[in-house]
Amino acid sequence: MNREPRIIISGGGTGGHIFPAISIANEIKRVSPGAEILFVGALGKMEMERVPAAGYKIEGLPVAGLRRKLSLSNLLLPFKVLRSVRKAGKILDEFKPDAVVGVGGYASAPLLWMAGNKKIPYLIQEQNSYAGLTNRILAKRAGIICVAYDGMGKFFPEEKILITGNPVREGIKMTTPKMKLEGRKHFGIAAGKKVLLVTGGSLGARTLNSAVQEWIKTHAECDMDIIWQTGKFYKEEIDHFVAGNPREWVKNFAFIDRMDLAFASADVIITRAGAGTISELSIAKKACIFVPSPMVAEDHQTHNARSLVDKGAALMVKDHEAHQYLMSTAAELITDPQRIEELEEKIGHMGYKDSASVIVHELFKLTGGRE
Repeated sequence: MNREPRIIISGGGTGGHIFPAISIANEIKRVSPGAEILFVGALGKMEMERVPAAGYKIEGLPVAGLRRKLSLSNLLLPFKVLRSVRKAGKILDEFKPDAVVGVGGYASAPLLWMAGNKKIPYLIQEQNSYAGLTNRILAKRAGIICVAYDGMGKFFPEEKILITGNPVREGIKMTTPKMKLEGRKHFGIAAGKKVLLVTGGSLGARTLNSAVQEWIKTHAECDMDIIWQTGKFYKEEIDHFVAGNPREWVKNFAFIDRMDLAFASADVIITRAGAGTISELSIAKKACIFVPSPMVAEDHQTHNARSLVDKGAALMVKDHEAHQYLMSTAAELITDPQRIEELEEKIGHMGYKDSASVIVHELFKLTGGRE
C-alpha cells in the first residue's frame, strides 16, 4: 500500500476503552501523519464528546447494552442492533478503511462484524484478563489480537495472540520525586503529608463514594489528605455532602484532568479494577487497593484484580465489604512504607510502556503497508 492508511477505531463507553483508543490514534498519527482516522462509537456515550475533544472525527451507532433489569429498552435492543449493523456497513462502504481496530464497548461489535463480512482486516485490542463473549466470537476473523495478560489462550486462538499491554493516556509514567512535588503543589497538599487518592473513574463509583463519605462523617481529623474523584454522575450529591461536612484534608473533584499528577501525589490509591486503570497504575508503580465492580460483564474486574493480587502486586476489597473494610485498610496501608514499597515494586513489573507503538506496528502489517 503506497498511500497513507485509512483506519477506523471502534468502541468506547468508558474511559477504559476510550483512552487506549485515543492513544492508538495518536501513535498512528505519529508514525504516519497523513493517515485518515475515523472513530465509531455509541450514540449518547462519552466517546461522542471525548474523541472530538482529542481532535478526531467520530460517527455514532444507535447500539446499546442489555440491561440487567426488565426494561422496555431491552425489547428495543434487537432493533438498535440491526440499525447499528446496517449503519456500520454504510460507514465502511463510505470510508473504505484499510483496517479496523476494535477496543471494546457497544459500538465495537457491529463494526467489526461487518468488517469481517466485507473482508476488511481487523485487530482486536482486548484489555481485560477475562475476555467477553463478543470478542471471543469476533476473534475468529481477527487478524491479530493484542492482549494485556498471560493465559489468554483459553479465550482466543494462540497463533493470533500478542501480549502488548494496554495503551495508556499521554503523561502517565513512573512517579519521580519531582513529579510528586509537582502533583502536591497542583492539588495544594503540603510536603510530607500522606495522600490517599480515591477514584471511581470518570463516571464515578457509588460504593467508593459511600465509603469515603462514611469516613468523613466519623473523622473530624485525619492523618492523611484525600484526593477524591467522585465522578460526574455524583457531583451534585457530593458537593452538597462536602458543604455540610467541610474537611480541610479532603479535595473533591467530579473529574480530574491531570490524573498523572494525581497518581504522582498519592501514596496509596483506591480504585475500581478496569483494565486501563490497572495498566496506568502499573506504569506509574503505585500501591493500590482494588474494589472490582460487580456490575460488569463476566465479572471481569475481579479477574483483572485477582491477576495482580495473586502475585502480591495489589490489595483487593470486595464491593460488598467496602463499607466495612475499605477505608480502614487504606489507613493501615498508608502508614506502612515497607508494604507500599513492595506493592510498588511488584506492580511495576506488570507494566508495558510501549503498547500503542507495538499495536500500531501490528496494525500496519495488516494493511500491507509500513511496519
